[in-house]
Amino acid sequence: MFLTLSDLGWSSQFAAQHAAYPSCTPFRITSVHRDRLIGLNPDGEVPLLTLDQSTGTYAVGDWVLTDDDKRVRHLLDRRSLLHRRAAGTGAATQLIAANVDVLIIVSSCNADFNLPRLERYLALAHQAGCYPVVVLTKADKSADPDSFTGQVQSLDPFLTVLAINALDPAEVEKVLSWCPKSQTGALVGSSGVGKTTLANTMTDQDLATSDIREDDARGRHTTTARALHRMRNGGWLIDTPGMRALRLLDAQDGIDDVFSDLVELSRDCRFSDCQHSSEPGCAVQKAISHGTLDPARLDRWRKLRREDQRNSETVAQSRARDKAFGKMVRGVMKEKKLRNR
Repeated sequence: MFLTLSDLGWSSQFAAQHAAYPSCTPFRITSVHRDRLIGLNPDGEVPLLTLDQSTGTYAVGDWVLTDDDKRVRHLLDRRSLLHRRAAGTGAATQLIAANVDVLIIVSSCNADFNLPRLERYLALAHQAGCYPVVVLTKADKSADPDSFTGQVQSLDPFLTVLAINALDPAEVEKVLSWCPKSQTGALVGSSGVGKTTLANTMTDQDLATSDIREDDARGRHTTTARALHRMRNGGWLIDTPGMRALRLLDAQDGIDDVFSDLVELSRDCRFSDCQHSSEPGCAVQKAISHGTLDPARLDRWRKLRREDQRNSETVAQSRARDKAFGKMVRGVMKEKKLRNR
């Protein structure tokens, strides 16, 4: 099937950048490997090389410009970027996907359903500038799928929430309608929620699936790498590996978007630096006492903001904090020994 650049998601934003380098050829990145990139344009899919032989700064969905030898010369400015703090003790950033229009957040109508986890993914979508759509799979196996939908909708009455059977093409059409031709969607969610099954139905491709454990509804990782797939409606889908932990990075604005009700309440607090604990004139605590705000929601907001602040530290800041904490502990232990003499 012949594809144009527009079919691949090319827009005036990218065309304006390409105009500065008219001799270069545009490609969209469909997969990222350690030693090379795979790019797609109307002439087909080919391996691409980077000048420094490093691929860590590229994400699936990126647009790049290459020379005649298929070497990447320019990475075009992104319209959106999904990223998180990488696992481990370092301060590295892990790129998830680029130039995504719709973030399809997948959960399921079973024991794996987790509202705080959904809030993390929503914060990721808001921070990146993607439109979030929550898809609840396995609705056909649930005795009360509406109860799951209602819990998600309680986070935001205007949030798009779809409860479906991911094996039913007619029901998956509801998801496809939110990511039409030339648009790009990304699937995120934990293992076992049916992401790969949903991706199969959306793309008419036979991607591997795996069973889930019956005791806790958790699954094994099926997708092990990110890749760009064409959906049967002409849109594009980036399927991502199941995430055991989503460590938000530089996402305070996104978090506050998800908890906008608390942000609005806090503006009515007497003190601008109110911690919403025991300060007089705290509008947030007043709402809790009146029963209009769940205290657990306040706890989740605080937790996410603390985690984001910590995850957004540089290596130097992290080391300085750990050093200061170690110094404090040693001082306390020293004082304790002196008292026991």
